[in-house]
Amino acid sequence: MAKQKDFSKEAITLKLQEQTRRNFLKESFLGLGSLALGGLLSSCGSKSGPVAEPLFDLANPLMTRAPHFAPRARSVIYLHMAGAPSQLELFDYKPELLKMDGQDCPQSFLEGKKFAFIRGVPKMMGPQAKFAQHGESGAWISNYLPHLQSIADEISFLKAVTTDQFNHAPAQLLMHTGFARLGRPSLGSWVTYGLGSENQDLPGFVVLTSGGANPDAGKSIWGSGFLPSVYQGVQCRSGGDPILFLNDPDHVTRDLRKASIEAINAVNKQQYEEYGDPETLSRISQYELAYRMQIAVPEVMNINDEPQYIHDMYATQPGKASFANNVLLARKLVEKGVRFVQLFDWGWDSHGTAEDISIDVGLVNKCRQTDKAVTALILDLKQRGLLDQTLVVWGGEFGRTPMAENREGKPNAFKGRDHHAEAFTKWMAGGGIRKGHTYGQTDEIGYSAVSGRVSPHDIQATILHQLGFDHEKLTYDFQGRPFRLTDTDGKVISDIIA
Repeated sequence: MAKQKDFSKEAITLKLQEQTRRNFLKESFLGLGSLALGGLLSSCGSKSGPVAEPLFDLANPLMTRAPHFAPRARSVIYLHMAGAPSQLELFDYKPELLKMDGQDCPQSFLEGKKFAFIRGVPKMMGPQAKFAQHGESGAWISNYLPHLQSIADEISFLKAVTTDQFNHAPAQLLMHTGFARLGRPSLGSWVTYGLGSENQDLPGFVVLTSGGANPDAGKSIWGSGFLPSVYQGVQCRSGGDPILFLNDPDHVTRDLRKASIEAINAVNKQQYEEYGDPETLSRISQYELAYRMQIAVPEVMNINDEPQYIHDMYATQPGKASFANNVLLARKLVEKGVRFVQLFDWGWDSHGTAEDISIDVGLVNKCRQTDKAVTALILDLKQRGLLDQTLVVWGGEFGRTPMAENREGKPNAFKGRDHHAEAFTKWMAGGGIRKGHTYGQTDEIGYSAVSGRVSPHDIQATILHQLGFDHEKLTYDFQGRPFRLTDTDGKVISDIIA
């Protein structure tokens, strides 16, 4: 006789429990864990790179490598004005906005929009600077940047840059790592990973900061993320010792230091042979590079030996930490074969809550501190025959609003503008970029991009293109898939390429 099925409440409940996802995971957690662990272990290294051959030699990760195609630039100097300079006071001249000065902001500019601090109905604020056209290109540059006016015909302006981030840290991360959250490699790390270093005695990626603080996103924006740590930016100082602990301690000779590094690396090599972790080889390379840097860095980071006309040109102050000193150091570094030099200058936030962060005082002071050195950099690179092969990039992480900031619905004590993600200006020069060109346009008050709209990923793709890379093919395998700087987005801004 066939066994009769049990349709009791207890039996049905037991049967249902056996079919639940929770029961499945409970019974098979060891198998799933092993499967996941195997996937993670197999994805820690890089199996694919920008070329068919292995991208880098684990034993010599900074060796010089060829890009996908003939490059227009061999190095980059990226000048980031941390805090976001106001495009409406510097480059994006809007006479219609001046006519609206002091009027209530139209509701059409507020409905459905999010701002960092603006609440209620703010007042419109016209440009606080005086504008004029300069050079044969007729580029609009304000009187806040009198020195830059003289090189207008060397620059390509991007007037319709947009972003989807309106807070400093995520916007800086997006601009430099291609992602608004932590964990991704920086642009400089990708470049060094792809090209290596032309000077084996110096880092391929150097970072210089000024303004009294690091950017809001912190040191993560020059980190290597999931790339080997040898590709992260090396932060140097423009005053005092360029790198902390660069000099040997008292009573430690050069030979003794070499012997100690050889002993440490012998242990590291044994560890690599035992565990096969590629990060161990990165550690070995970093020890060896640090040893070589003890000779090379003090020489290249010394600006005291520059002729007086160069100091006058840049407005440098040897022995003091300053933006001008950093700009001159950037020229010296690319001259010595450093691939990527990143300058961050903090203090460009212009909310108007205090005089030093106001549009008509604080911004003027920041421009006065930087204008001469930035202009000198372009002229100096040009006179040395380096501008054609050095790509210079200038800009912030987002722009500023056409309306005045009214924090929590109340007018601020000084003139200021809130964060603005829908339109701002960046510029590039040298490195195969068109001279005296403007790409993109905003509406009549500078609120939104109306043509030539570009994103951070487009800018990243263009920088990589000038260095000889197809941004879609410069990849690194991590956690089971190939990653790239521009992720799933980005196109080369071909209109600004010469």
